[in-house]
Amino acid sequence: MIDVVLKKGKEKAALQRHPWIFSGAIDKVKGTPVNGEVVKAYAADQTFLAYGYYNNQSRVAIRLLEWEEDQIINKEWYHQKIKNAIAARAHVLNHQDTDTCRLVFSEADYLPGLIVDKYADFLSLQILSAGMENAKAEIIEILREELNPLGIFDKSDANARTHENLEVSQGLLWGENPPEFVEVKENGVRYQINIADGQKSGFYCDQRDNREILAAYTKGKNVLDCFSYSGGFTLNSLKVGAAHVTSVDSSALALETLSHNLGLNGFDTAQQTSIQSDVNKQLRIFKEEGRKFDIIVLDPPKYAPSRSALDRAARAYKDLNRLGMLLLESGGLLATYSCSGAVDLETFKQIIAWAALDAGKEVQIIKQFHQPEDHPVRISFPEGEYLKGLLVRVL
Repeated sequence: MIDVVLKKGKEKAALQRHPWIFSGAIDKVKGTPVNGEVVKAYAADQTFLAYGYYNNQSRVAIRLLEWEEDQIINKEWYHQKIKNAIAARAHVLNHQDTDTCRLVFSEADYLPGLIVDKYADFLSLQILSAGMENAKAEIIEILREELNPLGIFDKSDANARTHENLEVSQGLLWGENPPEFVEVKENGVRYQINIADGQKSGFYCDQRDNREILAAYTKGKNVLDCFSYSGGFTLNSLKVGAAHVTSVDSSALALETLSHNLGLNGFDTAQQTSIQSDVNKQLRIFKEEGRKFDIIVLDPPKYAPSRSALDRAARAYKDLNRLGMLLLESGGLLATYSCSGAVDLETFKQIIAWAALDAGKEVQIIKQFHQPEDHPVRISFPEGEYLKGLLVRVL
């Protein structure tokens, strides 16, 4: 195994079990590891730090896996880590009203670059690091053994693969191809998930808790669900008796899926309207029309994929939330979210304060939203806390 030695003083993060070593922290590499190969990382004084995947094509040159030197990174090691991750989700999956969740969450489960989502009897797999790509065959075998799914589908089409010098990958890995729509349950709401063509891994299970929390406020209310995708917030609101929900998304496929989901749950379609449009454009149209809503949901895509995009993202979040505030009845509620890891909660609060100032509104924060337990945050890896949200009353 090849040794990688860090520059003097660059070992602190690894000693604190942060899973990333950046290329600038490396002093020398004793050999020529291939990308994705497991190497041993040492401090400048030759103290062993950890095992990790090496990749000279990535700014994160080593993704750390294991801090105990006597451990061997082999199939048994992967098997134990995956078993631990699945066992940690038992609380979610033992609930009779939910059969979908994230089973493996990359660095949070000590498996950097591996994401596994369960959709009823199918698994959706994303491999986002060169090291995990090398272990793909073993991972598929372990998932088959532990979960016996009908099929395992590859959704490794994220931009993260290009940073690892990996080609985009999508298609059946094992078993049956999923049908066009796979039916799942989440909090008693039924969904038809399009795994092959849907966004990300097929569904956003990271909003499971937040959908249910927000729904409690929507009975008898006029709700606007922006970036509605396949209808998570829409369906939960209708379930508890929202008077009407308007769902806006730019994707025809998303709204088609939402239509299927309305029928699947037996909801009255007269209580829901879908609009295919750019959300910012549609909010301006609503403003010109003088439309008002009791509750507005803003759940946009990732505006800040990195810290370098933070200023631009902050302006986008501010304008979006300003428009939302202007469309609310006095005392109405705005549920606003950010899934950008580069935007922490305090920064997000500041953005909402700027939006309120520009809108000429006062706001009260009445609840904070987080990612659910199947998306845990390692205390040594705060970057894993990407989803945050606020429920604010707009006065």
